[in-house]
Amino acid sequence: MKTLSKLFENNRKWVESMRARDPDFFAELSKGQSPRYLWIGCSDSRVPANQIVGLMPGEIFVHRNVANVVVHTDLNCLSVLQYAVEVLNVQDVIVCGHYGCGGVRTALDGGSAGLVDNWLRHVRDVAARYREELRALEPETRVKRLCELNVAAQVVNVCSTTIVQGAWARGKPLAIHGWIYAIDNGLLQDLNLCMTGPGQLPEAYRLLDDAI
Repeated sequence: MKTLSKLFENNRKWVESMRARDPDFFAELSKGQSPRYLWIGCSDSRVPANQIVGLMPGEIFVHRNVANVVVHTDLNCLSVLQYAVEVLNVQDVIVCGHYGCGGVRTALDGGSAGLVDNWLRHVRDVAARYREELRALEPETRVKRLCELNVAAQVVNVCSTTIVQGAWARGKPLAIHGWIYAIDNGLLQDLNLCMTGPGQLPEAYRLLDDAI
């Protein structure tokens, strides 16, 4: 039987190191979570949310999928968003993409990668929307730019949900941010996308009467 013993060994070392720093860490952690942030990021193994922003377990709620896509029919993502906003009372939702995203590159190249092509259709829609801008760029710059445009599109998608607009209508202070991460230097970049109310959305995306 394959047991992945190395990972269990790593776990024990990690537990020892955490207890050395704080003997009560796990006892306190087991009492519950109250993170301020929700991170919606890419599944890429090189983009671990907690480590990138230097936060401990319990400080950031995380949802990840291929190419950090937010789709209104994805009950997994919407359930995470609803729980984060309405139960955990997070104050900030961060949509974070990354340069060199394989999903974005595949969507832009137009090749077939199998089942994931259905998921990447959403990124291809973003590429189609900005076709002329992207065509004017060199190939690698084009990929980087689509990574940024995809984040922007997903920020709008988050803000367009009944979950977020309902929170705003109730007067909840909730900010939706768009960031991107550079794997080659480890640095985050704020894309200067921060939405704090429905007035920042086009009218067609305002779903609730109170938000119009």
